[in-house]
Amino acid sequence: MITELSARNFKSWEDTGKLQIAPLTGFFGANSSGKTSLLQTLLMLKQTVGCPPDWNGVIDFGDDNSLVNLGSFDETVHQHRSDLSLNVAVSWKLPEKQNLGSFGTDFLSFSMSIAKKYEHSVQLDNFCYSNGEREFKIVWESSGYKYKLGSYWESADLFRCYSVTNPFGPLESFKPLKDAFENLFRRICYLGSLREFPYSRYAWQGNHPKDIGQRGEEMISAILSKRVKLQDIDKQVIEWLQRLDLIDSYRLNPISDTEKDYEFLVRKYKGGPEVRLTDVGFGVSQVLPVLILCYYVPEGSILILEQPEAHLHPKVQSELADLLIEVVKNRRLQIILESHSEHLLIRLMRRIAEEQISADDTVFYFCEMNEGVSEIERLDVDDYGNITNWPQNFFGDEMGDLAAKTKAEMKRRKAAKL
Repeated sequence: MITELSARNFKSWEDTGKLQIAPLTGFFGANSSGKTSLLQTLLMLKQTVGCPPDWNGVIDFGDDNSLVNLGSFDETVHQHRSDLSLNVAVSWKLPEKQNLGSFGTDFLSFSMSIAKKYEHSVQLDNFCYSNGEREFKIVWESSGYKYKLGSYWESADLFRCYSVTNPFGPLESFKPLKDAFENLFRRICYLGSLREFPYSRYAWQGNHPKDIGQRGEEMISAILSKRVKLQDIDKQVIEWLQRLDLIDSYRLNPISDTEKDYEFLVRKYKGGPEVRLTDVGFGVSQVLPVLILCYYVPEGSILILEQPEAHLHPKVQSELADLLIEVVKNRRLQIILESHSEHLLIRLMRRIAEEQISADDTVFYFCEMNEGVSEIERLDVDDYGNITNWPQNFFGDEMGDLAAKTKAEMKRRKAAKL
């Protein structure tokens, strides 16, 4: 589980400071306030981990086929200042205590800094693994790389260097740490805010996807894959669709003898006719990937969700908070989300007051932009679900609108009497 995240000089963030990450963490705020960029720091590291073994770059900034396409160093660094270094750090709790080299630990931190050096190429400036007690660090100097264990420096020549440019495995001695880092990011699954439109037919080639894709494009394959493995997830998904009052049931109907093509049929109400997914409200197809992902991934996974409430009615947005609480508690998932939903947040506050989830298991942040620089404030939530530092106009000026409406009404009524 990720416990802390920080970034400096990343896109609109000059410095996020150390952000605590809880089992259920939410980032709220206006559009273009930097919420999504915080998630992109993790996605950038995840796609870098997924690079081929012979890849010798420092960071994978991505392309159109990546989890996130940041372009280049110049496009990613704060205010496009190529003289700045870009820094990202993440801390996490290991699933169980592990022996890493000569010591055992259940907690690790990783930090890295990259910058433009020598003929304008992007190079590693430094990186560090730490368990809070011991530090393993490589720092770039004019004479080359050096290795630091605790407070002692030794020449990197004493170790087998197989890629001094890649912070995810530059020294053979770091392999246990590198493996722990990679295992963390393999557990991360991402669902973006732009989910795929529903189709009249879906093809399945018998594949078993790791997740459902960043647009939910693999959700049908995920359902069928679970059925083949005798781990049906339909029951949980249908129960939530009923609870959200969206549809009563669904089934995947094979439309070819080879059972490689299916149509997604739904009943909007009990005893009603079956229709295709394309013929019901758009919100159904948009929430389905969220539901399926929550029950498809292995227990202990980390889900990054962008606007899970997109295209949903306010009541459904509220109920979605209960789904997130359930899978955090019962499936030990960690949820890190970016949202605009007042209804989702208020339901979470209510559940804290009702002791359905502890305030210690949640962290909420408010992001805003100030003169081109993103700023963040942690919302102080007490044990009764109250936010004691609710930002002004957090979700718009509802009271101001009601006061203005009342004032306009009084003015019109007064004019009508004249």
